Amino acid sequence: MALPLTSQLINVLAALLLLISFAMLSQRRVLSLINLYAWQGLVLAVNTFTVAYSTGQDHLYFSAALTLLLKVLLLPWILHRLIRKLNVKWDVEPLLNIPVTLLVGIVLVVFAFNLALPIAQLAGTITRSTLGIAMASVLLSFLMMITRRKAVPQVIGFLAMENGLFFAATSTTYGMPMVVELGIALDILVGTLILGIFFFQIREAFDSLDLKHMERLRED
Repeated sequence: MALPLTSQLINVLAALLLLISFAMLSQRRVLSLINLYAWQGLVLAVNTFTVAYSTGQDHLYFSAALTLLLKVLLLPWILHRLIRKLNVKWDVEPLLNIPVTLLVGIVLVVFAFNLALPIAQLAGTITRSTLGIAMASVLLSFLMMITRRKAVPQVIGFLAMENGLFFAATSTTYGMPMVVELGIALDILVGTLILGIFFFQIREAFDSLDLKHMERLRED
């Protein structure tokens, strides 16, 4: 039986989200990471709009608009301004080399699909088949966080992990309550601004954004 057009589009968008997560995992340049995060937000916004259209969940239209405003426009703009002011022009320095990191990422994807399979069978949403991809995106973003030395890529990994969690919520329950979504959006925005100030403090104290300096400070 052929899937409806909207379901096929949702599956394509989920695959794009996973591909972008792998691209972020293999990316070395901070500017490219920010651009990929913006593309990830755009895919998430289009997916949310598609789910709203196909299911009649009107509150998801607002969620799609909020995602477009916050994760495609506002947060990438803030991050671009931060790296310009910090004069961040170096490449990302991963703890593991890229081939090993991607191999670990593939293992995490297989684990996520096997973990999501029994949960997806219990879900009654049209997007339940994308739950494995949502969980894989969360794990890949977490992997990006723990394999980067610099503060900025770790923050981008955290923001990408939140994207994966939002996609998982859309896949299983057609999104979160509006009050929760607004609270999370505000927390992300405020957190990003606070982390921007934190970046400047690290740069002023150590003339670098490498978090190994924080470990040395703790040891002292």
